[in-house]
Amino acid sequence: MGFKSGKIKKLWTVDCLFRVQSRDGLLVPACARKGVRVWTKRGFTLIELMIVVGVIGFILALGIPNYMKATKKARDAKRINDLQQIQLALEMYYDDNHHYPVNTDNDCYGWDAGYDNSDPFIQPLEDGGYMTKVPTDPISKPGNSCWGYRYHRYGAGSDGCDSDRGAFYVLGVNLEASDGPHPASPGWSCPDRDWQDEREWVTGAFEH
Repeated sequence: MGFKSGKIKKLWTVDCLFRVQSRDGLLVPACARKGVRVWTKRGFTLIELMIVVGVIGFILALGIPNYMKATKKARDAKRINDLQQIQLALEMYYDDNHHYPVNTDNDCYGWDAGYDNSDPFIQPLEDGGYMTKVPTDPISKPGNSCWGYRYHRYGAGSDGCDSDRGAFYVLGVNLEASDGPHPASPGWSCPDRDWQDEREWVTGAFEH
């Protein structure tokens, strides 16, 4: 098969489209003559690129917020689990010592805070072997001693609570994905103070 004689027009031809070259066994055009259009692999046009970028941007706009929300919820779940484990350790400490651990580290206005994994948190639990390492907030913030988990042992009668029930502790944390009290928060309050207003997850216990 060959080109017909006469003037060659700028048109696709059967010969041009399907003529086989021996190079790599690929089907490529063999009509690179002047005046004949030759098929070549082309790149994206500007409009096509803009469409692709727009689609990718749309997918990211939907996916990133969902990913961030899921990440926050995962950290909150870890926080609640950590505090529940600390709560169990506090009860074991109480069973052996008949009181809850005293404050050994004044990090934030009297609170012992688990804000950084290099700073001891409720050290008596580690010293007594009740926990190998008392966990701290999954987001470590060195230098911000009012961040993260909070623990405080209050004296009997503090904030209007019944002094006959003895001293008590409060353990709590603020969460990332909650706006207000977490549904799983046990809560803790005295007549003159409600710690649930200060922490999205909080618990506590009297010594008597």
